Amino acid sequence: MADALEELIHRADLDALVRHVDNTCSQRDWDHLIQIRNQSRAAVNTGRQLWPIATLANYRLALWAPPEHAVRSLDDTARTFMPGPVSEILAVNHSWDDVSPFLHPGHDRSLIAYERSLRRDHIEHNEPQLLDIPFDLQDWEPNYCLATYTDDGVDSPAPQFPLQWEVVQSVTSSSIEDDTVNVFRTVMEPWTAHSNGTAMAAVVEGGLEEALGQLGTTRNECASLSPSDALMWLAWASAHGGAHGKRKGGATGRSDAWWLLATFAGLSDDWPCDPDDLGDVVQMLECFTFRNENSATSGWNISLVLVDPEEGLSVLLQAHDYL
Repeated sequence: MADALEELIHRADLDALVRHVDNTCSQRDWDHLIQIRNQSRAAVNTGRQLWPIATLANYRLALWAPPEHAVRSLDDTARTFMPGPVSEILAVNHSWDDVSPFLHPGHDRSLIAYERSLRRDHIEHNEPQLLDIPFDLQDWEPNYCLATYTDDGVDSPAPQFPLQWEVVQSVTSSSIEDDTVNVFRTVMEPWTAHSNGTAMAAVVEGGLEEALGQLGTTRNECASLSPSDALMWLAWASAHGGAHGKRKGGATGRSDAWWLLATFAGLSDDWPCDPDDLGDVVQMLECFTFRNENSATSGWNISLVLVDPEEGLSVLLQAHDYL
């Protein structure tokens, strides 16, 4: 197979190299898959644009190889064109107990631990926490929407909830300065800065009607969500890259959702915040989704209003990216 690989690389035959990757995976020859990746990556230095083959081989290695080989996917630092973060891809089919003995300390190990905790693996408390949030899911957290990966790439559909829509008239309101707005813009940068999307946020004094006043529409339809549903939607939106942005992964999506809610709750000044304190605030929030004549009907969307009745504040969060 080594001689055949050299010939394919010399010819820069992309179609044949894809078939070669497929056959190598079928034969479970993971050492040769690593060789395909390395030689394809090196061929760029000779003017042969074989980085798609290197990326494909590394993706398949992370997704399907046994743990001792799958961790070799972390050796490749060229990850720009992977369908998601390699830590998330590797975590899909490899339990923490199986993969952790082969992981070196550092950034990737910690992210894989977070990804596996989303899949309900237990992570020891002495494991370094890269994201400043606990590994273990809290009682007040949802079962997050997790991406699935196949040979064809990633699938990460938006959360779906049973909704009962009611007409709500908006009330004219003025926004106030609040760090939550900047945090939401940062969280949604893959949609806005690296894709075709838009994002807006506003914090107002008052409740749902005052928050809807920021939309410039008088008639809106709203539906109640549980706080855990709202948290799930926020985490999904942050993890997702939109149409063309780089996917951040489930672990980072969860962390970003915590950060945004902690900021709105006034708990971010002492970050990382106490999980129980954040949970107490989150469970008191009144959460809604909304739609109106200006709402997009395709692409990727998030439309939320979070009301903190104790503080008398609401935040409107809206983002959309196009197919």
